Amino acid sequence: MIETYQVKDEQNIIDLWNRTAVIIGYKEMNPASFAEIFTSNPYFSKSLAFELLEEGRIVGFACGCMGEELPLGKTSGYLTCIILEEQYETSENYRLLITEIENKFCQAGKQQSEVLFFNPMMLPWYIKGTDHHEHNNAPGVFKNSRLYQELLENGYVLRATEEAMYLNLDEYEIPDKISEKEAKAASEGYEVAIYNKERHHGEEEMLKQLENPLWEKEIGHCTKEGIPVLVAAKDGQVVGFAGPMIRQKSGRGYFTGIGVVKEQEGHGLGTILFYKLCQEEKAVGATYMSLYTGADNPAAKIYHQVGFETVQEFAVMRKML
Repeated sequence: MIETYQVKDEQNIIDLWNRTAVIIGYKEMNPASFAEIFTSNPYFSKSLAFELLEEGRIVGFACGCMGEELPLGKTSGYLTCIILEEQYETSENYRLLITEIENKFCQAGKQQSEVLFFNPMMLPWYIKGTDHHEHNNAPGVFKNSRLYQELLENGYVLRATEEAMYLNLDEYEIPDKISEKEAKAASEGYEVAIYNKERHHGEEEMLKQLENPLWEKEIGHCTKEGIPVLVAAKDGQVVGFAGPMIRQKSGRGYFTGIGVVKEQEGHGLGTILFYKLCQEEKAVGATYMSLYTGADNPAAKIYHQVGFETVQEFAVMRKML
């Protein structure tokens, strides 16, 4: 029997999550984190959250979301999660819950169901082999999970593989070769340093050239509010950035991205920025960093050189409805 989400069942769903989802790798939940991720999220709708019941007991939970203003939101809905009690983890039960979510998308006029990192319901997960080091969002479905296989069986197509990467900052130091590269860039008139509004200018133009609305909003806010951001500059003109550098409660060094305008590529600025970003994250008290990148992204080579290791793979998926 499938019902839409009932407030009275919240603790039972949390208990189910802590018995099942944590086995996959997701972080455990409590009422506060459940509310933050799901029920208090502006994109949460009871009509898109489903409970699978057996004789009144909750043995499965599924959730999706929609939003016209989200990336692809006019044509797509997002599938957030499907979890099942072990003894009820059957292809039939997965199909039932997948179908419930897809039907709601179709009723709303959506043409696609997405498993994608733009999903505003961010699910934190633990990095295996660490002392509960966590990443704040799963950019798709765990590629080594039963759900991944069931989505393939139900018509979803693998569009990309996102690699989650991890670096312990305890012994991190900038190698001599990067200091030498920075000295060479300096001889060409470039500087890589923390943004200082008294010395640097043109950050808004730089962000527009990079054509990333998220970066433009977040980095623009940080430079205005004094939140530390690394910049690459030529004679004071900002031509690239990395950051911001923020220690999250988990100890993770948060940053939103790194970019250099196309006209200034070829001077090693991106590499210098990333190595120094790791140093500055350590300076603000971060104990580790984690990120995800496309499996075929050339930037992955730099991450590996710095010392990052691939710790998990996620599948970005789509189904045409």
